[in-house]
Amino acid sequence: MMIDLESDIRELREVFNSGKTKESSWRIKQLHGLLRILEDREDDICKALKQDLGKHHVESYRDEIGTSVKSVNNALDNLKQWMAPQKKLGLTPDLVPWSNRPTQMKVVQEYSSKRIRLPIAAFPSRASLVPEPLGVVLIISSWNFPIGLSLEPLIGALAAGNAVVLKPSELAPMCSSLLAETIRDYLDNTAVKVMEGGSDLGERLLRYKFDKIFFTGSAHVGRLVMSAAAQHLTPVTLELGGKCPAVVDSFSSSRDNNIAAKRIVWGKFGLCAGQACIGIDYILTEKKYLPNLVESLKRYIKQCYGDDPNGSLSISKIVNKKHFSRLTNLLDDPVVKSSVVYGGSCDEESLFIEPTILVDPPLDAAIMTEEIFGPLLPVITLESIEDSVNFIKARPNPLALYAFTKNENLQKRLVSETSSGTLMFNEAILQYAVDTLPFGGVGGSGFGRYHGKFSFDNFSHEKAVIMRGFFIDIWFRYPPWTDRKLQLIKAGFRYDYLGVLLIALGLKSKA
Repeated sequence: MMIDLESDIRELREVFNSGKTKESSWRIKQLHGLLRILEDREDDICKALKQDLGKHHVESYRDEIGTSVKSVNNALDNLKQWMAPQKKLGLTPDLVPWSNRPTQMKVVQEYSSKRIRLPIAAFPSRASLVPEPLGVVLIISSWNFPIGLSLEPLIGALAAGNAVVLKPSELAPMCSSLLAETIRDYLDNTAVKVMEGGSDLGERLLRYKFDKIFFTGSAHVGRLVMSAAAQHLTPVTLELGGKCPAVVDSFSSSRDNNIAAKRIVWGKFGLCAGQACIGIDYILTEKKYLPNLVESLKRYIKQCYGDDPNGSLSISKIVNKKHFSRLTNLLDDPVVKSSVVYGGSCDEESLFIEPTILVDPPLDAAIMTEEIFGPLLPVITLESIEDSVNFIKARPNPLALYAFTKNENLQKRLVSETSSGTLMFNEAILQYAVDTLPFGGVGGSGFGRYHGKFSFDNFSHEKAVIMRGFFIDIWFRYPPWTDRKLQLIKAGFRYDYLGVLLIALGLKSKA
């Protein structure tokens, strides 16, 4: 059945214009509705993720349900403060006890004591920043985390008071159907609509004017979204991806080396079988570290997924045959095949690809020029670990950069000389769960930020408001112009209030 986009979008616009979605009570009710979906339908969500992606229920809860529950609770706990007009600038987090949950903590985001400075021409007056919803927004989500990547931006859009169209990915059909059903049943479906369909529906949606588009997916489709949005001057957030490297140094402690290897295995294979935009794409390490590193990686792959990973319930499947073929083509490239040192087995019937390690595949091979988005892990060797900086700089900006090192000089160089959405030392992936830090890309990995307060800001317009009275009126702002007025204006722009007073009294001639 063809969706009547014209009618649905008109209804959303009318509901938004009525002011209904701006009320804090409406926002809170929608957020509680999302919480109820996550709690009441947990089993159904896990079943849908199992059918679409083969995810274990623990992985499903950790990566999609739990993170969303955390984000909804964070929004509910902070919504009143986020909505309040801000009279100060500069964001800092402050930890306080979570009311009614004494064993947990919540983050209350407060504004520092740096006040908005107003010029003398505006004196006396009061200024504030008033957050207002953007209007009717479009969220296009991805298939690899079909619940989490749909709900995370939706939480921000609803908290900010917008009407929303959510288009889930058709490549995760069970999750898409479940989102449509539950959001219709638990939320206000006059203001929040899930529209299911393929790329043809996406193209139709993009012909309409929205007040914000939030897209998660490939750079190719991101360009199409950006082009369509430009026709309406619609602002866009693009959450893309790229090749996320992990720089792996050697540690003096065998314990540290082992933990690093475990975290790398988890950061590569533990999230949807490597089908994650922030997953580790490849490793950079020194040649002399290679033998120990590869052995450690093999050991922890076996520890996590057993001797026969195809029989493991703890690793996800590849999403479909198209992506399976894309990955096996990367692996079957004649110039790449000989670099496989572990794994490499594939089963098209079950859409399974074994966790695979490759050493020094050619840098111009597709596996090193395209985002892998699967359980294939190239390890590139360098003469010196410091060479990793220039290696990364010579390539497009990744969504995430990981570095396992205690080398302070290397840490400083990576911070100051490379650009990435996130830079994380001695850990992987966990940045996604930190609500007090913005999540987003830079350059080819996307732009725009969200999570926590940053999601609220993403779907809000901060309106600058100045309140002025009539008691004082600065006479030298008006023509006819004189040199004395010029000197007063110069002193005013320099915040030289004493100079303004002295020039006005005739005790000084120049600013």
